[in-house]
Amino acid sequence: MSKELIDVLDENGVKTGEVLERDEIHRKGLWHRSIVVAILNEKNEILLQQRSANKEKNAGMWDISVAGHVSTGQDSLSAAIREMEEEVSIHLDNPININTFRYLFSYKTQKKYANDFIESQFFDFFLVRKEGLTIEDIKIQESELQAVKFVTLDEFITMYHNKMIVERKPVYDELINYLHR
Repeated sequence: MSKELIDVLDENGVKTGEVLERDEIHRKGLWHRSIVVAILNEKNEILLQQRSANKEKNAGMWDISVAGHVSTGQDSLSAAIREMEEEVSIHLDNPININTFRYLFSYKTQKKYANDFIESQFFDFFLVRKEGLTIEDIKIQESELQAVKFVTLDEFITMYHNKMIVERKPVYDELINYLHR
């Protein structure tokens, strides 16, 4: 299996021209870009994924629908579409409709998980509406996930406040505000 190559960014999110393997970027704590996607069905239920017990961080925890790195030479929108297809086998219609696939905002965060694992990431957050989506439609990427489920906004808020999901405060606050509109 080939290693994931990622563009190194400066502290302002601008590509430096350097491309490194994912593990090296985390080992050195270099800035890079990732995406997070909240997938909603027609009932405004949020698809959550349970991370694989074998993941290097947040193993076994519940998380937003889809998350992943932006590969070198790729934009965030393409990365979001790729991760949705890889992790939860959700394919979107072409052309993509802004009413069903929407960019919401970006933020940056830095966290040290271990001496050789530092995350310095810019996150681009997308919201996807997929009518008629059921759990039975989803085929999970078993190397990344161990389960998926839909939750109501109230269930999501409870999980968030009880720290039952991976910490993504800016994403969750925006998602809650968006669904309360």
